[in-house]
Amino acid sequence: PDLSFAWIFNEYPSFVQEDRRRFVSQETGHLYIAKVEPSDVGNYTCVATSTATNSHVLGSPTPLVLRTDGVMGEYEPKIEVQFPETLPAAKGSTVKLECFALGK
Repeated sequence: PDLSFAWIFNEYPSFVQEDRRRFVSQETGHLYIAKVEPSDVGNYTCVATSTATNSHVLGSPTPLVLRTDGVMGEYEPKIEVQFPETLPAAKGSTVKLECFALGK
């Protein structure tokens, strides 16, 4: 609960802005991009920030490249859910559950 995640696109201070195509999971730190476009090509670096100490740790850059052969992996449609068996929450608090649909 004391970690937050963000992603740098190419170089600091260009952070990935979440929108209808991009989402950063605050549970796992994963970056999800739906329908990759040519403008998404570049290097992505994860930044984990401790809210308790306000310290940052950067991961290694991960390049995103477009395949030129037009071949993509085939994925069966499925829902990715990793909910805990129980999720205690205080009355009146806000709970966020993350669920992702994958597939073609």
